[in-house]
Amino acid sequence: MSAMLDHLVTQLFSLHVRLMACRERLAANTDSEALHDLRTSTRRLRSLIRPVREVPAIAQLEDAARALGRLTTPLRDREVLAAHLLEQGHSLAGQPSLAEQEQTFAKVADSAELARLLTVLDAAPALLRVARRDKLLPKPSAQVEKRLRKQWRKLREALEDPAHDRHRLRLLIKRVRYGDEAFPQLDHAGKKLRALLKRAQSDLGDWHDRLQWLLQAEREQALAPFAERWQRELHRFEGKADVTLEQLGAALVRRRH
Repeated sequence: MSAMLDHLVTQLFSLHVRLMACRERLAANTDSEALHDLRTSTRRLRSLIRPVREVPAIAQLEDAARALGRLTTPLRDREVLAAHLLEQGHSLAGQPSLAEQEQTFAKVADSAELARLLTVLDAAPALLRVARRDKLLPKPSAQVEKRLRKQWRKLREALEDPAHDRHRLRLLIKRVRYGDEAFPQLDHAGKKLRALLKRAQSDLGDWHDRLQWLLQAEREQALAPFAERWQRELHRFEGKADVTLEQLGAALVRRRH
């Protein structure tokens, strides 16, 4: 078994353990970070398997991870908004009841989406070995390298586009960043570039949060009083993100040369 396949299998086992721990934390409602950690682990899983998703069994795993993401995204968005409002001192608007929080966590812990992901993930290491044996995964290192280079190229081209879409850039930055973290042995980004990627993701995340909250404020009367402030913050974070994206684009040009 190749070193890259060893790495993939080891990381799959590790993420399986993390996801099972997240499920138990959600079921017992032990802490407020359980849902966030579940989503982060799922995102890391998708970054790990993306380069080898042509293998049929891995395609099923990616589909299961995507389905769990769809289930948890609106729940996490609401959780982030509630935490923000509480931080601003608006407890009535931002504080879900303990019963509501417990029901939300229990819903995810008991969901068919999470159960399916854990089942498919449990079988994935053995299926990868079979794929390697049957020459469906002849050169995992080459496939991973090719996929990561493609992700970096897409990000650089998107940053060079004067009419770039911040939503797409946010997605591409996540893919590049988590892909780099999934395969540190390939060392596609140095310390400074990793810091830029992290800052760009954070800045775009702050911008994206305000955009989502403004949309919610249009539908929910209780949030309407916050809309004016969120609009100001949206423009501020938009400008901040643009500065960081410009720096990131320049760093990628230097990296190419």
